[in-house]
Amino acid sequence: MSENANDEVNVSKGKNKRYFEDTVDESEVKEVKVKHKRQDFKGEIIKVDQYVQKPFKSKKYFKKFRPQLDKRPKLPEEVLNKHTRGERVDTDGIKTNYFKEKQRRKEIYLEYATEQAARTEILLSEPQGFIEPGEEEITAQYRQADIVKNVDIQSAAKHFKLNLDFGPYSMRYSKNGRHLLLGGRKGHVTAFDWVTKKLHCEMNVMEEVADVSFFHTHTMFACAQKDHVYVYDNQGTELHCVKRLYRVNRMEFLPYHFLLATGNNDGYASWLDVSIGELVGNFNTNMGTIRLMRHNPANGVLCIGSNKGVVSMWSPKIKEPLAKLLCHPTPISTLTVDHKGQHLITAGLDHFVKVWDIRALSGPLVKYKLRLPANQLDVSQRGVLAISQGKSCEMYTNFLMEKKPSHPYLKHYSDTFVHGMRFCPYEDILGIATASGFESLLVPGSGEPNYDALEDNPYETKKQRREREVHALLEKIPPELITLDPNDITTVDVPTLQEKVDAKKAIFFLKPPQVAINPRRKMKGRGGSVKAARNKQIVKDIKRKEFIANIRETKKSIIATHKQEEVGEDFLPLETPTSVLDRFKPKKMKR
Repeated sequence: MSENANDEVNVSKGKNKRYFEDTVDESEVKEVKVKHKRQDFKGEIIKVDQYVQKPFKSKKYFKKFRPQLDKRPKLPEEVLNKHTRGERVDTDGIKTNYFKEKQRRKEIYLEYATEQAARTEILLSEPQGFIEPGEEEITAQYRQADIVKNVDIQSAAKHFKLNLDFGPYSMRYSKNGRHLLLGGRKGHVTAFDWVTKKLHCEMNVMEEVADVSFFHTHTMFACAQKDHVYVYDNQGTELHCVKRLYRVNRMEFLPYHFLLATGNNDGYASWLDVSIGELVGNFNTNMGTIRLMRHNPANGVLCIGSNKGVVSMWSPKIKEPLAKLLCHPTPISTLTVDHKGQHLITAGLDHFVKVWDIRALSGPLVKYKLRLPANQLDVSQRGVLAISQGKSCEMYTNFLMEKKPSHPYLKHYSDTFVHGMRFCPYEDILGIATASGFESLLVPGSGEPNYDALEDNPYETKKQRREREVHALLEKIPPELITLDPNDITTVDVPTLQEKVDAKKAIFFLKPPQVAINPRRKMKGRGGSVKAARNKQIVKDIKRKEFIANIRETKKSIIATHKQEEVGEDFLPLETPTSVLDRFKPKKMKR
């Protein structure tokens, strides 16, 4: 071992070569002989010579050829504030230097991440566009025919109209915005790729269809028919009939939880886990028939509107509403939640539209009056608000406007009453389902122009779809984590000392537990009423003694806690340890 150790060892050049391969010429690199010590298996300290690559004048060389980070233009403050993580943590309250240094390093990483996120905005090559009117013109005067004439052929093909005879229709886009699902009240169901107009399936279920919804992919969808909810594939084959979901009116799919949320005529809210086929929640909301329902994309909470003007928020694991918000003095006509899960928009029969802060449960932030009650609401990814009033549909560029403008951004008139309305994700398209068919409207500037292919890819292949489905199943969020504040799971619940003392004091006001004894029946002559009464009394005495002993121990710990507070030492033991030699200590005189 020692003989081999004294030989010269050639160290791998990988690390230094990778660090300088872009800046240092191999002819300028010399081999430097470095000596260090190590132990062999016998414990003897030996010296080993190694040849390590180092450049000439390494400090100056690195300074000359390092990445030109300092020469990059500085970002303006308003751009950095968009991606900031908040103020820096004050390290004055940290006791040890180790954790202070750890927090400083964390702040450096956060600053670097903020700067990188701000610089990557240059990669978002697709800008958002709106209609720019000419002088003395307003955008509300432009009709769909005028917009189609002035856009490219590919965008003009996205505007179409379907005349169907089995309405009124409900509609839903897939999560990536590529596929469209239509369900008619008279039983007509169809799914197709609305961009290429390729039909997946078309059928008549010969029953009333109340609502339709895609699952996590476009290959599966659900139909709320007359009595039960049926699941079909994209070929129209019936996969399953969920008989526990009875007389459903509204459906919402939670893609990150794999939950199909439904509301029926009897007021029951149900959550079906489509990955295992089990109901994870099913209880009565005591709000009557559920006809208005939307889910919050940020936390998965279900928002249900009632005829009393109240919007209640529900979780599948809690049988009471997480929160209630009185929005209107009249029944709510429609509601929606924006794409970021920050604002709730409601409309009532009082002709008002109100915007609420759903995170703080406060508001209304904005309130304005309409000419007629709104029957449909929807918000696009870029904040365009669409409001339908009967046959007319109006679109506004900002739903947080303090005052309703005199003219909307765009206006459209349908032939029949509007029964459903949704913005298409990642497209400047508004889909309208009417009593006589479906219309696809062009709304420039409504969709998100830059999509994340790892999140939603409108052009994904079959292999990519399968991989995404597997990853989504592995990353599925359990229904127990559906709360108003999803960040609660990252916090630590540490009860204060006063809360502990109050909990122990509450034991003094508890009644002794009632002991319920159900003795088994014995054969005739094997037992009697006297023995049974005696056994009952013995068990009651044992339980009473345990209860009294528990109260005494609690009382002792409370007294010791108060002594600890008076002394002011955090690490004083609650009970003083006893010893055999304590009898030789002087005893305290009683006063």
